[in-house]
Amino acid sequence: MDVASPVHVRDVNGARFAWREAGDGPLVVLLHGLGGSRIAWEPQLAALAHRWHVAAWDLPGYGGSAALPEEPVTFRALAGAAAAWIGALGGERAHVVGISMGGMIAQYLAAWHPQLVRSLTLMSTSPRFGLDGTDPVTWRAARLAPLDAGLEPSDFSERVLRSIAGTQISEEAFQQQQAAMARITAAALRRSIDCIVTHDSRDLLPSITAPTLVLAGEFDRETPPEYSQYLADHIPGATLVVVPHAGHLLGAEAPEQVNRLLAQHLTATEAA
Repeated sequence: MDVASPVHVRDVNGARFAWREAGDGPLVVLLHGLGGSRIAWEPQLAALAHRWHVAAWDLPGYGGSAALPEEPVTFRALAGAAAAWIGALGGERAHVVGISMGGMIAQYLAAWHPQLVRSLTLMSTSPRFGLDGTDPVTWRAARLAPLDAGLEPSDFSERVLRSIAGTQISEEAFQQQQAAMARITAAALRRSIDCIVTHDSRDLLPSITAPTLVLAGEFDRETPPEYSQYLADHIPGATLVVVPHAGHLLGAEAPEQVNRLLAQHLTATEAA
């Protein structure tokens, strides 16, 4: 896969959804995590756009995307929004790639809208919030504390991202992740925090039919490899790859390996 020549990146700001896209070919959609936005996927846009039409959204309420009308935000509503966005991109079946909270949304999308999902890649994510026994009340209170103190995500992005990134991340990649988090408002982050503690897709996993690749960082403390092992064990035919030395920000920390694994997965799905 040639990644040397530049790709033309386009930003689209619609009435409902905003996204960044590049390339032509089969559709690949990228769903970012709790502290991300469309610009968190730059390494994947650059690498995959030579063969695919790659689109990375701003989660509803993030960046340039309109907030959902539902309060509180639910995973059913987010999966429905992702399905509508795929429709806005042309309505074809998409290779769906999600990281962290985006991987949670991707699970529901694959289970509830299987006709739209050509393949599934789940990165740094889990089948249920607090699978290791984390108390949702305590976790939520800690994440909301800086917002309750009047801070915006840009004010504490470095501290949060340093705590979840592996030691191998480059400074340039880290700064890109900071810029992605700085595009989130306090109100949007609060809604997502309230939503994420409700996550539990375990009963849906056996119904997922899309060819599935599960990627985990060896040193990810937010969503340890054991979470990914559960996903791989309960999604029929899923494959698990643990990326050595990586933390939670997989696509930014190990872009060459992640891009290679993604390209192999997409290519194998299309060949089949």
